[in-house]
Amino acid sequence: MKIAIDGPAGSGKSTVAKMLAERLGFTYVDTGAMYRAVAWKLKQHDIDPDNTDALRELLENTQFSISDSVLCMDGRKIGDEIRTPEISRLSSDVAKIAEVRHFLTAEQRRIAEKGNVIMEGRDIGTVVIPDADLKFFITASPEERARRRYEQLKRLGIEANYDRILNELIQRDRNDSSREIAPLKPAKDAIIIDTTNMTIDEVLDLLVRKVRDKGT
Repeated sequence: MKIAIDGPAGSGKSTVAKMLAERLGFTYVDTGAMYRAVAWKLKQHDIDPDNTDALRELLENTQFSISDSVLCMDGRKIGDEIRTPEISRLSSDVAKIAEVRHFLTAEQRRIAEKGNVIMEGRDIGTVVIPDADLKFFITASPEERARRRYEQLKRLGIEANYDRILNELIQRDRNDSSREIAPLKPAKDAIIIDTTNMTIDEVLDLLVRKVRDKGT
């Protein structure tokens, strides 16, 4: 079974997707982490994203794998190094690049073919696996999403400013929704869930019911 979960940054889709995968015993795939990982790798190699030849060579030497829902790049587990505000900004720019999107879409489709998968991101139901058995679009107000991201960064010990996070989220929404390649939008057959005034447990219970209804 393939389940697609899309939504804007900070909507809670990653948290609920992980919990849903654990509840159902499915493999969890965070595609946003794949874009962040590519952005992080570009920074580590001091490669300008506009340098097409260097970018293409880096992608040719990049491989993703997943084991027990743990995402790895080039055989190395991906950790909190990709969760900094700097990498967030860079990944938004990297996600606009056609070569990167084509490469990661192919990687994501390859992973999606392996058993029961819950895949979350921004174009899963519309582009990556449009044949998914269930599609959810998780959203929340920009203010609530900024609050959640602020709290997340503080828990990680990363210095954060709420107003800056809010402005960056609004800009990222604009970038993600207006890009020419795979813009952020709900699939026509997606179930839209606004989590602004919901607890994570309420969202999880709703998704579990929808999945079980689909399976019966």
